[in-house]
Amino acid sequence: MNRRTLVILAALACMAVTALPLSAQISKTGTTAAKFLAIPVGPRAVAMGGAFSAVTDDASAMYWNPSGLAFATQNEAIVSHSEWIADLNFNYGGVILPIPEFGTLGVNITSLTMGEMERTTETSPDGTGEFFNASSVAIGLSYARNLTDWFAVGVNFKYINETIWNSSASGFAVDFGTIFETPFDGLKFAAVMSNFGDKMQLSGDDLLVQKDISPQAGNNPNINANLSTDRFDIPLNLRIGFSYEVLKSASQALIVALDATYPNDNSENLSIGAEYSAFNDLISLRAGYRGIGMQDSEESFTVGGGIRYGIVGNLGVKVDYAFQDFGRLKDVHQFALGILF
Repeated sequence: MNRRTLVILAALACMAVTALPLSAQISKTGTTAAKFLAIPVGPRAVAMGGAFSAVTDDASAMYWNPSGLAFATQNEAIVSHSEWIADLNFNYGGVILPIPEFGTLGVNITSLTMGEMERTTETSPDGTGEFFNASSVAIGLSYARNLTDWFAVGVNFKYINETIWNSSASGFAVDFGTIFETPFDGLKFAAVMSNFGDKMQLSGDDLLVQKDISPQAGNNPNINANLSTDRFDIPLNLRIGFSYEVLKSASQALIVALDATYPNDNSENLSIGAEYSAFNDLISLRAGYRGIGMQDSEESFTVGGGIRYGIVGNLGVKVDYAFQDFGRLKDVHQFALGILF
């Protein structure tokens, strides 16, 4: 690693660290709805610690930075699965289609599901015999293009729905991102705003109750009423990222990346990661560290790898895996299968 590389990496680290506030803040954890939107998507990005906003160029870009779709060179379909904390199932699927002279279109779906749970009440703490489940889903449509040879923009519009038993909440949001290829060879800068949209409020049959609105008046004590819940923000997030190609040749490459994240429901934090590819992208090894500076975080190091194999012509397949350490919580393993066509 030459002196110029060290200077660039040191400058990026200093910029990101100084951007984080030094004073303590009141915890904002647990103050938003649709928190599943903050779960990282794709083993490649997860293995790099989530430092991916300036790296992404595949179907997972619709989550990390939709402008990354502008760098895709092939049609791609991806399916990702992980068993999330507390036995939740987290899945992501996406398809992208680069269209010459127009840009790249993409569609995506993200879901978080759980098994059935027995309903309990104050009078039946051991269970009522009734069962319920909960689920969350987001469906998105993306578009990105290069405005110049060094600047790309992208947007992802999405519909969000969360359901628990007989009640649900819905909303719309948009992600907007940019990637700037700097004059320094191999150095990219990214800025992303995710989940800018409606507040969400639960409604449904579970909020219908019978109420005596005036006990002293001697009226009907079983008046139908509808409870009203608060309206909650969704997890708005601003991410600033850098990536730098430390090594690039015909057969191998090494990328290092850093992301500074500013969420509205947690403390500001940093993520760092690296990806080494060899044999013309046949094999990739990745590692990172996520959530540096986050309050009460159980997240830490991440590792993973992938294989990319061309079958015939433009047809190829990608298999990726990531391991994410969650300290006292359950470790998370994420897998993905991608088809290039």
